[in-house]
Amino acid sequence: MNHKMIFYTLGQILKLEAALLVLPFAVSLIYGEFEILAFVIPIAISVGLGFLLTIKKPATTNFYAKDGFVIVGLSWIVLSVIGCLPFIISGAIPKFFDALFETISGFTTTGATILDGTRIEGLTHGMAFWRCFTHWIGGMGVLVFVLAILPNADGKSIHILRAESPGPQVGKLVSKIRITARILYLIYIAITVTEIIFLVCGDMNLFEAIVHTFSTAGTGGFSTKADSIGAFSAYSQVVIGIFMLLFGMNFNLFYLLLLGNIKSVLKNEELRWYLGIAITATIIVTFNVFYGYDRITPIGETIRNAFFSVSSIMTTTGFCTANFDLWPTLSKSILIILMFIGSMAGSTGGGLKVSRIVILFKSFKREIKKLLHPNIVEPVKVDGKGIDDGVVKAVNSYFVAIIVIFLLACLLISIDGFSIATNITAVAACLNNVGPGLEMVGPIGNYSAFSIFSKLVLSLSMLVGRLEVYPILMLFNPRTYRSY
Repeated sequence: MNHKMIFYTLGQILKLEAALLVLPFAVSLIYGEFEILAFVIPIAISVGLGFLLTIKKPATTNFYAKDGFVIVGLSWIVLSVIGCLPFIISGAIPKFFDALFETISGFTTTGATILDGTRIEGLTHGMAFWRCFTHWIGGMGVLVFVLAILPNADGKSIHILRAESPGPQVGKLVSKIRITARILYLIYIAITVTEIIFLVCGDMNLFEAIVHTFSTAGTGGFSTKADSIGAFSAYSQVVIGIFMLLFGMNFNLFYLLLLGNIKSVLKNEELRWYLGIAITATIIVTFNVFYGYDRITPIGETIRNAFFSVSSIMTTTGFCTANFDLWPTLSKSILIILMFIGSMAGSTGGGLKVSRIVILFKSFKREIKKLLHPNIVEPVKVDGKGIDDGVVKAVNSYFVAIIVIFLLACLLISIDGFSIATNITAVAACLNNVGPGLEMVGPIGNYSAFSIFSKLVLSLSMLVGRLEVYPILMLFNPRTYRSY
């Protein structure tokens, strides 16, 4: 293991975080809040540690898959520890473990919060900006951003991209990994700016448009309002609902659109499954809510709430326009299933990813055929192309790992004595980076009642879900730290 290169990269990450903290600090000054120490102290710590770790560049800059996983895992933990300091110093979230939970939730784009509505609306502009900005930073991945700006990013950096980017397969859009990272971020920024423009044209002011776009882009779900997006007009709800679906799509598809390769986009099997699941779920939830729960609300509003909730949960954003905890059991069950399905691979969303669901489904279908015809040789195909059996095996292993971690986390937090529905949906929401669950952690609830131990378990679940298990698990494996 190249320990020096790992610490050198961590130093670069810390310096980057210091630069990012300047933005909420500037917002605080613009609004005359002057929370100087809340931002200056974390910036000073980040800059100091960053320069100490990067004083001398390692003689050997090569690193491999194992190093990439360790760099990613450690970076996200360090980011969260430093990132929670503004909340603690300002007094917005004075308790360390609460602030850490909120920050991890932000960076992992989960959106689970320990704040109630009154405290959310009581945040200063600087703190509210930083809280939502963590979603935008974590959405594409801070290390992908580092790869985009570092001049020495080379072919070995693909190990970082693969460790941080969600989905069963990650590759380069172009020959150079640095150019690939830049393309991804340029697309990310372009869609972000577009959404801000659309929201400003509605009933949001510029600040509200920016912070809610940050949360949408990162598919996170933090809001400045106690009622989340329900506090805004139908126009804003529709705009955010559409953009949540866009940010839940594979960013490679946007690159293909820029190249004018529309046919490849339309033929993409994962995209068809993604949109098909979203449309089907919206139709079922609409009819179930309208005929099984509330016939007074106009059908148009019911359709909008159903579409928004399906879009929010499937893309693992977590915004709300209605309290779906009151909906019929069928609708709530569909939303829980969507939590696990998640968005597309290569997006900012969480969950298992639609591509894995497709591969799992086709793998299961192939095994049924083999039982009927033992000698049959049939590869699993996606987009008409055979998938390597190694990928199929990795997807199956990942599914098993997620289920085991899910069950273990449910068991651990059950110590607090809350209801099964609360515990199961809390873990599902954190592990799949969704945010709201049911009952105590529902759309109008929060995670403040959980013990410190449970908050740590849920925080770890968020990290495991966002980084897709292996970078975090490798941090706890003693063999990981052996030198080459």
